[in-house]
Amino acid sequence: MDTTLGIDLGTQSLKVVFYDYKAREVVASASAPLEVMRDTTGRAEQEASWWLAALKQALQQVSASVRMSARAVAVSGQQHGFVPMDGNGEVLHAVKLWCDTSTQQEADEIMEDCGGRERCIEFAGNPVLTGYTAPKIRWLHKHHPRKYRNMAQVLLPHDYLNFVMTGRATMEYGDASGTALLDVRNRRWSRELLRAVDPSRNLADCLPELVEPGEVIGHTAARFSQEFGLPAGIPVAPGGGDNMMAAIGTGNVVPGRLTMSLGTSGTLFAYADRPIVDPQGNIAAFCSSTGGWLPLLCTMNCTLATEMMKQPLAIDNAGFDAAIDSVPAASGGLIVLPFFTGERTPNLPRASASVLGLNPQNCEKGHLLRATVEGATYGLRFGLDELRRLGIESSEIVLTGGGANSRAWRQIVADICRLPVVRLAQDEGASFGAALQALWVLERQHDSGRGIGDVTREHIVQRPDLACAPDETTSDRYADGYAAYRRAVAGVAPLFETDGA
Repeated sequence: MDTTLGIDLGTQSLKVVFYDYKAREVVASASAPLEVMRDTTGRAEQEASWWLAALKQALQQVSASVRMSARAVAVSGQQHGFVPMDGNGEVLHAVKLWCDTSTQQEADEIMEDCGGRERCIEFAGNPVLTGYTAPKIRWLHKHHPRKYRNMAQVLLPHDYLNFVMTGRATMEYGDASGTALLDVRNRRWSRELLRAVDPSRNLADCLPELVEPGEVIGHTAARFSQEFGLPAGIPVAPGGGDNMMAAIGTGNVVPGRLTMSLGTSGTLFAYADRPIVDPQGNIAAFCSSTGGWLPLLCTMNCTLATEMMKQPLAIDNAGFDAAIDSVPAASGGLIVLPFFTGERTPNLPRASASVLGLNPQNCEKGHLLRATVEGATYGLRFGLDELRRLGIESSEIVLTGGGANSRAWRQIVADICRLPVVRLAQDEGASFGAALQALWVLERQHDSGRGIGDVTREHIVQRPDLACAPDETTSDRYADGYAAYRRAVAGVAPLFETDGA
C-alpha cells in the first residue's frame, strides 16, 4: 500500500489523514486536541511545542504499517499565526493565533504609518487586520523587545511543522498573503508594509524563502522520522494555509467553484486566475496554493459560536439537527450576532455576541440554537454578495468543515444563499487537500506537466445523497431575515468600533 499523508494543524485539534491514492480511499485518520490560552485582552495563543505533541499523539493512533506507507507529506495550517524563531531554530514566544484580537492597536498603527487603509490595499492588496501576522510582529517589538531583537525568522504555523520535518524554513504564497506583508498582485514582499511594521529594521531578512506550488521543499529528516514514526527521506510539499488546502480538497482550483467552510471560523472562497483586490477590503485578496488567487471572506465565529451556545442550552451533537428542525426558518424573528471572540467581517475585533428580538414566543432553546446557526450563515452570505460584487459567480456551493456534517445546517446554507449545496465523499477538507497536494508533488517528480486540476478531477467525488437544494418559500423568508441581520449589525457596530474599523 502507498499513501500520502495530509496533516491539518487546526485551532482546536491537529488531524492526520493517510490517503491510498491507488485505491482512492482514506485508509486512516486520527486527531489530537489542542488548547488555546485566552484572556480578557483578546489574547489567543498556543505553544508551538503543543503542536508537536499533538502530531505525535495523532500519529500514534495509526498503525505502524500505515504510517510507513507514506510516500509524501504536506501540511495544512491555521493561518496568520506568528512563530518567531531565533537563529538556533528555537521558538521565542507563545504563538499568537489568527483569532487573537489583542493587537488591534498595532494594526491601527501600521495602517496609519503606511498612509491609511486605502494605501495598505494599494501596496499589498489587503488592509492590516488584527488577526493578520503583521501586527503580531509589531506587538512583540513593543512588549518583548529582547525577544524581538533575537528574532531571526518569522514563520507561520504550517511553516513551522515543515521546518521541524525538513530543517528548511520556507513559506508559500497562499499562507504568506495572510501576513499582510505580501504584495499579492506581484507575489513579492511589500517594502512599504515591512517599513510600516518596523522602520528601524530590515524585516525582509527575517522572512523565509517563498516557494512555488508543486515544489519539493525538502525531505523528512532521519531524526524527525525516528521520533514520529514516519519514513525518512520522503518528499515534503510546500503545504499551505487551511483555506488554501481546503480549496484543493474541494476541487476549488479552477474558476467557477465556490467553497464554504463551516469550521471554528467560517470562510467562503473561490479560485481566480487573476488578482481579485477588494477596494473596500471586505474580501481578502489572498493567493492560492496552486499558482492562482483565492478571494476569501472570513468570519471568526462559526462552529465556535454553535459550540458556545450548545453548552448552556444542554444540546448535544445527537440532538443538534432535531433542535434546529423544531423551529421555523428565521427563528421567529430572533437574531443572534455570534461575535463571541470579536469579528473580522464586519471588522469588529472588540465585539461580543448579541441576541436581539427576544419575545415570549421565541425565548426557547431551539430558537436560540437555530438563530445562532442562521447568524453564522448570514455572515457568510454577506461574503457571497461581496464576491458577486467583485465579479465572482458560481452555480453551487461545496460545503466542508465540521458544521457541514449537519443536515439541517446544510439546508439552511442552501436556503439563505439560494444556491444548491453539495458535499464530497472525502469530508476531511483541509487535511485531504494536503494529502492531494502531497500526491501532486509526488507525481510531478515523474511528470512535470501534471497539474493540480488533473489530481482533483481524478480523486474528488461528490455525495449526491448529501446534496441540498434551496426551497423558494424558505429562501424568501430568509431574505427578510438576512435584511434584519444586516440592520442589526449596523445598529450594534458603533458600540464596538475602533478607530481602525
